Amino acid sequence: MTDSRPPTALDLPMVDPLPEDTQKYFDICTEKLGLIPNVLKANAFDIDKLNAFSGIYNDLMLAKSGLSKLEREMIAVVVSSINRCFYCIVAHGAAVRQLSGDPMLGEMLAINYRVADLDPRQRAMLDFAAKMTTESYTIEEDDRQVLRDVGCSDRDIWDIANVAGFFNMTNRVASATAMWPNDGYHKQSR
Repeated sequence: MTDSRPPTALDLPMVDPLPEDTQKYFDICTEKLGLIPNVLKANAFDIDKLNAFSGIYNDLMLAKSGLSKLEREMIAVVVSSINRCFYCIVAHGAAVRQLSGDPMLGEMLAINYRVADLDPRQRAMLDFAAKMTTESYTIEEDDRQVLRDVGCSDRDIWDIANVAGFFNMTNRVASATAMWPNDGYHKQSR
């Protein structure tokens, strides 16, 4: 599916030609996802910025963690929903559908995660991410203890906080630049 509009409202074209390593990365995205995410295209006007963004994203979302890939994507959707980030709700909602095999879960998380049938650990994780998004200054030891009580390690808490923090940052950039989700995300895992 060809995207119907540019990745952002800014006139920042991708480097052309792309460096060999970047082109390989984009080819892998096309092979695995069927598209090159617009967030990558948007950052490709400056390869150092693209590499920095991709490095942080890949570490938080793909590296070894006590959180599953699905749980990290769930955090991304809930944070993005609170921030009303159209790009990330659509892109990460597609990932939730694909990873969970449940086409309704991504939509429940995007609209109101509290209606989803979540286990106590997932619910506590998303409650923490939501609180971090809306009122991080109020987080206290009791909030971290709730996570420990449902089986989260301190490393898991670190990962929850970092994934939520990353999406709070990227949501703001996406909204400020009118980043548009790839058309292909809308049909994935439906």
